[in-house]
Amino acid sequence: MSVVGIIGQGYVGLSLSVSAAQAGHRVIGFDTSDSVIESLVSLKSTITYISDKEITHIISNKSYLPTSNPKLLGECEIIVIAVPTPLDVSNNPDLTFIKSAIQIIIKNVDKKILIINESTSFPGTLRNVIAREIEEVSGINHDYASAPERIDPGNTTWTLTNTPRLVSGISGDATAKAKKFYESFTNNVVEVATPEIAEMSKLLENTFRQVNIALINQISQICHELDIDVREVISASETKPFGFMKFLPGAGVGGHCIPVDPMYLSYIANTTKIKATLISLSDDINRRMPAYKISCIEEILNSDLTDKKVIVVGIAYKQNVSDIRESPAIAIINLLREKGVQTKWHDNVVGLWNNETSSNLDDQDLVVVVTLHDGLDIEKLKKIKNVFDCTGKLPWAKQI
Repeated sequence: MSVVGIIGQGYVGLSLSVSAAQAGHRVIGFDTSDSVIESLVSLKSTITYISDKEITHIISNKSYLPTSNPKLLGECEIIVIAVPTPLDVSNNPDLTFIKSAIQIIIKNVDKKILIINESTSFPGTLRNVIAREIEEVSGINHDYASAPERIDPGNTTWTLTNTPRLVSGISGDATAKAKKFYESFTNNVVEVATPEIAEMSKLLENTFRQVNIALINQISQICHELDIDVREVISASETKPFGFMKFLPGAGVGGHCIPVDPMYLSYIANTTKIKATLISLSDDINRRMPAYKISCIEEILNSDLTDKKVIVVGIAYKQNVSDIRESPAIAIINLLREKGVQTKWHDNVVGLWNNETSSNLDDQDLVVVVTLHDGLDIEKLKKIKNVFDCTGKLPWAKQI
């Protein structure tokens, strides 16, 4: 087993740290966030689907060390980059965190090691950004591999252990070393020919979802105008045993993957003669959904809502997780407040956002349900006169 450094202890990095430590590796979990490291050192998980007990076990048996000291990465034989890759204000790739990880490696690693990138980015990031910048400065000919993350927060069926993992190195040796590492805790490691194929595959996976969600979101708008129940249409279409895959409409898309990854693909496509027009259109449809949902409510009530007390239920982007990144519920809240509507929010998984705490469901004129967590007080919800459901899971509520 190896000494493994994992740069970034968020959803991806901490999940990887736990799996690698449980497999017998000695893991140094590095993060620049003092609050994240303090929580982990105090044996408190920072992610809802990783228990305090798991953190306690791997720290107590000395297989995991959370730290904000980058010098400890000098001990490692393998370093995995697992940092965020967001978009900048122009909706273009922002590699700030990857660039920071590069500098951390350059400054603290003085021997040849295996460097793996799990962070989602456009094809060529491993070869032309990470490897090139490290080698130009350090002069060390490291091994480099790409193994894009496939974490689905809160998914207990498909986990880091049984979800197939794509792996490819810049060299044959790098591929073999990376494959051996992931095989120590992953059931199915799939070798692909180049890092660029692995990087591109990750973008395709989530662009596929973005485009199909945009399609069904637009179909839902058409059905609304034609007074047709879109969910009955979907159920009817689903009876076809081939050539159809079910996607459900909602208030938009959230999380790090679906709203963000396709824009990395669009960015690299736009450096060629092929422009990613379908991706841009899908992104536009999905980003406009919060405003469309509000317009539907105004149409149904024949009111501009300014005299109503509104509460948005479920501000996390996904059921039963606390992740609020890119959540359409937050877009709905902000749009309502811009209209002057007295707007609160309730989330029984997310307790704090924007220095605000989750409000109770009493004394509200209308509810907009965006994300439906387990444990929500449905009976209390039913007492409110106007409940608008974006999830399609509350048959007694008004569907929008």
